[in-house]
Amino acid sequence: MAKNLVIVESPAKVKTIRKFLGSNYEVSASMGHVRDLPKSQLGVDIENDFEPKYITIRGKGDLLASLRKQVKKADTVFLATDPDREGEAISWHLMTALKLEPGQTDKSVKRITFNEITKSAIKKSLKEPKELNMDLVDAQQARRVLDRMVGYNISPLLWAKIKRGLSAGRVQSVALRIICDREDEIEAFIPDEYWTIDVDLDVKGEKKPLQIRFYGDENGKTDIKTREQAEEIKKFCESAEFSVKEIKKGERIRKSPLPFTTSTMQQEASKVLNFSTQKTMRVAQQLYEDGHISYLRTDSTRVSDEAKAAAKDYISSEYGEKYLGEDKTQKTEEGRNVQDAHEAIRPTDITHTPASLKSAFSNDQYKLYQLIWKRFVSSRMSNAVYDTTNVRISASDRYLFTVSASKLKFDGFLSVYKPSDDEEKESNVLSNGLSENSRLKLLSVKPAQHFTQPPAHYTEASLVRALEEQGIGRPSTYAPTITTLLARRYITKEAKNIYVTEMGNAVNNIMKDAFPEIVDAKFTATMESLLDEVEEGKVKWKSVIENFYPDLEEAIKKAEKEIEEVKISDEETDIICEKCGRNMVIKYGPHGKFLACPGFPECQNTKPYFEPIGVTCPRCGGDVVMKMSKKGRRYYGCSGFPNCDFLSWARPTDEKCPKCGSMMVERGAHLVCSNEECKHSVKKETQTQQN
Repeated sequence: MAKNLVIVESPAKVKTIRKFLGSNYEVSASMGHVRDLPKSQLGVDIENDFEPKYITIRGKGDLLASLRKQVKKADTVFLATDPDREGEAISWHLMTALKLEPGQTDKSVKRITFNEITKSAIKKSLKEPKELNMDLVDAQQARRVLDRMVGYNISPLLWAKIKRGLSAGRVQSVALRIICDREDEIEAFIPDEYWTIDVDLDVKGEKKPLQIRFYGDENGKTDIKTREQAEEIKKFCESAEFSVKEIKKGERIRKSPLPFTTSTMQQEASKVLNFSTQKTMRVAQQLYEDGHISYLRTDSTRVSDEAKAAAKDYISSEYGEKYLGEDKTQKTEEGRNVQDAHEAIRPTDITHTPASLKSAFSNDQYKLYQLIWKRFVSSRMSNAVYDTTNVRISASDRYLFTVSASKLKFDGFLSVYKPSDDEEKESNVLSNGLSENSRLKLLSVKPAQHFTQPPAHYTEASLVRALEEQGIGRPSTYAPTITTLLARRYITKEAKNIYVTEMGNAVNNIMKDAFPEIVDAKFTATMESLLDEVEEGKVKWKSVIENFYPDLEEAIKKAEKEIEEVKISDEETDIICEKCGRNMVIKYGPHGKFLACPGFPECQNTKPYFEPIGVTCPRCGGDVVMKMSKKGRRYYGCSGFPNCDFLSWARPTDEKCPKCGSMMVERGAHLVCSNEECKHSVKKETQTQQN
């Protein structure tokens, strides 16, 4: 009979941990939280010192009964939930639900934590049990109560003023505000004209011309704002003598990256793997629970001494001593509390290469593990080194032109990993035919007009970065925040870009007018700092609530009187309801858009909605629409189906192939001919410029 009971959160962990422990240990899962605030009411006693009213979560009764039976049979109970605020709170709730609090039981109750699910980490945690950290529990309680107060008090206001089913959240509302502000910037953006001038020069002994770019004059850099300026400089250059004024050779260091935090992992997975934040966290959770990576919710870049030593041995044997990097201190931001209880995200065993584990992984697991493994290995490696050459060329001592080149001298960490934001464009070191004062022959002068671009739309990756930089939310909140905004249809995604919907704008405007503090990024960041101080035992958690609630209550009363109702009309289509003759409207359901008759409930006709993509069918001239296969795969077909059977898995365009006249379709960054025999392709950017 098992003398020890280990309670974890996830059943996947049960399977992994059970392998490491003997027959004296029983391992069971709580399946996450077992107690929470009730869904049907606020669940916070405002009159009684803001005391939370916890109840057993519906459906957890049988599970708790089973755990109680296992507790009776055990001498020692180990609470082994996740090593963060949420995990600490789950252990606290388990102690209450299973009557394991001091004075209620004669059992030995111990709290254990581990940053990775490996045999050594589990064994070590059992030898070094801790007391429950009530400061962590209180920080989680404060966050939960704050979020409940915002959600349960403001959401009904949105129902009354806009429509039912909407929600407001403390972090969610700020994230929406950030997205809306960016959309406003883009809307208000006025492009500025500017010009560049490239000059091609003939270098003696070289087949390829040397291309240099206008810089300015002896007084410094000069911006060319108008066509007249550009033409004047061009005219001068056409009769000028070009000579090398200065050649500077040097060396540039490219530092190896820090290992992943939750935020940087989500950003990189979005850019490199095209994973949503939600998918990244789901796959990372699987890797963690199966014992392949360390804990996935962290904002620390610290690495344990054991992991450092293992990385040193691996890099020395596989790449050589010169590839070993110096130990880096953790990067911190001024005024920002980095929770250093955790390590960075890393493989639990560096010798378990992605290739060696590929057969045990799903495709998504393999891709993410490979990204994490490469990032960690590269973080322990030496910097990359480039040889650089910078040349200044004079046009008759009046204007200056420049050209730079770099060549990789030592690859260092780049032998393993190249970050997604790497903009390094290596070029051959400039011609040896160049020397100071040497004269060069002019081949051509090419002015080019440009316009400044508006700020880019947020993507999931750049939004996560913005939230982290402004101190909004914590590692565990980024993915659910974005998922909620999408689920509420406050925002929508096209390709990777995030756009605000009419609904999102309406909600944001109400929140800005009625609750300016709640959607203020600095205020929200201050609240996060207060929660950190609760975790550190510096502030009582109820003090945070006491200071927050009166202002919220006053703002709600004022908003109920002053905020006018906002009417969000259903989008009308030109599709006629065959049952009653009305124009059908686009509605949203659990599975996305569908067409419905506005005459409901008298007329309950509905039908699938296929979204036109603005492209004409190449066969019959009808509209090409986006559809979904039974397996959930997106494809494109003719709206005239079944009379027209045009179908394409790649997104069609109105562009015609210049070689064969067939339809061009989108494939990544290219437009490709749909005629497989033709195979003509062109980069989208190139196509846009040509048009």
